[in-house]
Amino acid sequence: MSVVQCISPVDGSVYAERVVAGDRHVDRAFAAASEAQKAWRERSVQERGALCSKALDAMLAMGDDIAPELAWQMGRPVRFGAGELGGFEERARHMIAIAEASLANVVPEPKAGFTRYIKREPLGVVFTIAPWNFPYLTAVNSIVPALMAGNTVVLKHASHTLLVGERFEEAMDAAGMPDSVFQNLVLSHEQTARVLSSGAPDMVCFTGSVGGGRSMEAAAQGQFMSLGLELGGKDPAYVRADVDVAHAVENVADGAFFNSGQSCCGIERVYVHEDVHDAFVEGLVELTRGYVLGNPLEQETTLGPLVKTSAANFVRGQIESAVRAGATAHLEPSAFPADTGDSPYLAPQVLTGVNHQMAVMTQETFGPVAGIMKVSGDDEAVALMNDSEFGLTASIWTRDEAAAAEIGDRIETGTVFMNRCDYLDPALAWTGVKNTGRGCTLSSVGYEALTRPKSYHLRTDIS
Repeated sequence: MSVVQCISPVDGSVYAERVVAGDRHVDRAFAAASEAQKAWRERSVQERGALCSKALDAMLAMGDDIAPELAWQMGRPVRFGAGELGGFEERARHMIAIAEASLANVVPEPKAGFTRYIKREPLGVVFTIAPWNFPYLTAVNSIVPALMAGNTVVLKHASHTLLVGERFEEAMDAAGMPDSVFQNLVLSHEQTARVLSSGAPDMVCFTGSVGGGRSMEAAAQGQFMSLGLELGGKDPAYVRADVDVAHAVENVADGAFFNSGQSCCGIERVYVHEDVHDAFVEGLVELTRGYVLGNPLEQETTLGPLVKTSAANFVRGQIESAVRAGATAHLEPSAFPADTGDSPYLAPQVLTGVNHQMAVMTQETFGPVAGIMKVSGDDEAVALMNDSEFGLTASIWTRDEAAAAEIGDRIETGTVFMNRCDYLDPALAWTGVKNTGRGCTLSSVGYEALTRPKSYHLRTDIS
């Protein structure tokens, strides 16, 4: 009997342990999902929306329990627990609200003697493979719109957030979701690969590493299933000379250090115009000194541990390598007593004197580190922002909206922000370029990824 354990970064204890589903159980689950989808797709969008809304309400009612669970499972401070559920609600309610219009028939211009339209039909069974870092937000991006589009869903959550999948299942059951329309399975990596190679799902929605995405593609080879892959990021910020420095400092810090930097769209590299470089660095260092690194179950903590010691040590290695190569580290880890080294508790860091020969500016860090480079203007900033294998989001900090739009047109990225960062607007497409992946979630465009077009060409005049 194989088990999956959630090892808490708080104290290294086993917080949760679950038995991995047997192969026969997995096969039956996907067969049941396929069978249940036949009836589910016949339900009206309004009926699906009512059930999804009830599930959403049931999940929100668990909020007091979810915040400490998240702290124990992946280390986010309890003071921020409500924020994830707030974003979860915003995305779910928006996707429910726009479903009817997004799934409506596409009708071209009239043509005498013919009725013509395109229907959006559900794909079938959607297999969501969700990550631990924002376990509710990332999962809801595909689960709710998939259900609204008439698909059934099987969820496999990360081992670090085992209880999140169970919370989804509990909410669906409380809403009265029909049997097998939504299922949560505990699977090993090997079983996940077997599911893909079997062709049981009709679509896979995966959020994770670039290596994980390649494994998804390899496992699904020859099955012709749809793959939605949200993979790595190394998101840049560009601080222009005309910026409100204080506003940029406050928000870039939040974008770099929230969730201990464990965000696919968090800011990992910052390019600052030479005219405001020194003021920006001074402000960012001063603000970062005020973070409280510690036990995420304590209200005063603003920076929790990384998800595991090996992740923190990877980030420590990037910092040390950059310093050896000439970078300046502006914060002393000793100022954050919880950082004892070789533990998940990692002090935040601001680096200057960095360049693109350093891993900290080119490889995904996924930790509380901001590397800052001085630039002479827009052209240099754009060239550096595009010098990356990734392209999820990019933020521009300026008072000039026209300049932000023009610069945004030149950046290879999925989303362009001005004067904000690290946020998913559910009315806009969430997508990426290059090794960040492929596919799209959220917005009306996201519904296109969860359906297939079916054209109707009906000749009415046969005289």
